[in-house]
Amino acid sequence: MTSLFDLLGNRAESVSLSPQEVQRYSRHLIMPEVGLAGQKRLKAASVLLIGAGGLGSPLGLYLAAAGVGRIGLVDFDAVDFSNLQRQVLHDTASVGKPKLTSALERLRAINPDIKYEGYETRLTSANAMDICRSYDLIIDGTDNFATRYLVNDVCVLLKKPNVYGSIFRFDGQASVFHPPYGPCYRCLYPNPPPPGEVPSCAEGGVLGILPGVIGVIQATEAVKIIIGKGEPLIGRLLHYDALAMTFKAFKVRRNPKCPICGESPTIKTLIDYDQFCGVRGVEPPTAAAPAGADITVEELKQRMDKGERVFILDVRNPPEFAICRIPGSTELPLPELPQRFGELDRDREMIVHCKSGMRSAKAVAFLRDQGFAKVRNLKGGILEWASRIDKTMPTY
Repeated sequence: MTSLFDLLGNRAESVSLSPQEVQRYSRHLIMPEVGLAGQKRLKAASVLLIGAGGLGSPLGLYLAAAGVGRIGLVDFDAVDFSNLQRQVLHDTASVGKPKLTSALERLRAINPDIKYEGYETRLTSANAMDICRSYDLIIDGTDNFATRYLVNDVCVLLKKPNVYGSIFRFDGQASVFHPPYGPCYRCLYPNPPPPGEVPSCAEGGVLGILPGVIGVIQATEAVKIIIGKGEPLIGRLLHYDALAMTFKAFKVRRNPKCPICGESPTIKTLIDYDQFCGVRGVEPPTAAAPAGADITVEELKQRMDKGERVFILDVRNPPEFAICRIPGSTELPLPELPQRFGELDRDREMIVHCKSGMRSAKAVAFLRDQGFAKVRNLKGGILEWASRIDKTMPTY
């Protein structure tokens, strides 16, 4: 951390605070741990936020308010009603807008003295090095494994701190990955989980308050690193359980055999992270989607209108089933399928669906392995049904 500390110290020597800034940051300036020197370091620093969603919202709000002089923001998504339960950068009037536009408007309203830079693009192996290169710290507010590994590898190759956070339902994690001072993300998680094994927040849900807690922890770590005070979460993984209201810290050590930060690294340039993580649509076709296994919502609706005897199996979780359902469907959650598939009629044609088609594709593959020959996957899931067949159906 010494090199970054010295770099920011040298840069801060040429920074000054206006009378208005002195008033704005006065509660920092009277703290002996921050003071004028620390506030000047914050103004001299640059931070890149990957994502303007659940974690990116508190990160952006608090780092802008704290006076970090240059903040970059990467996001290519649009604001959706389902975001508003947790993504406090955005409001109802922002629905439909690019998240980047909404976020920058909000941040400029909080602190117009900051230099903001927006990147309305998906972070990829082709652009990540160029986008990240000029920032002092990178903060990972992403929600998918491919981008997490990409951010990690960029940070290791560029020798930048990676302030990590993740959230799911009532649980959150935070750490700071920064070889050679500590481990990287690959030391903790050498390989991604199989595709679909870990539900996303869109599939499993997340307590709306949770990203506020974890995002603020990430922002705190960033400020500590910039001002050079306290003990950052390097070499420690902080776990937060909101239901039990407990924080636990676990030691994480560098893996000498790590392929990117170990003693003999084999990864020396960025790779194809979608392929590495087996992102659907990138990997070659597998048994998860056999040829001819899909049926469109239009086809299903036509058959239902004709009065055909079609068995519709909904493999979503019970809270999802309570929100909306296709008429006549039967609920059997995917996690229970291996124990309960014997309840199903092997000789009856079966249409399987979930929210978007991913979990149902796994269910179709499993059922075919158990000898169910007349089973098909509803393409696009219930979201496609709501979009194309029943526009009055609530979505989530």
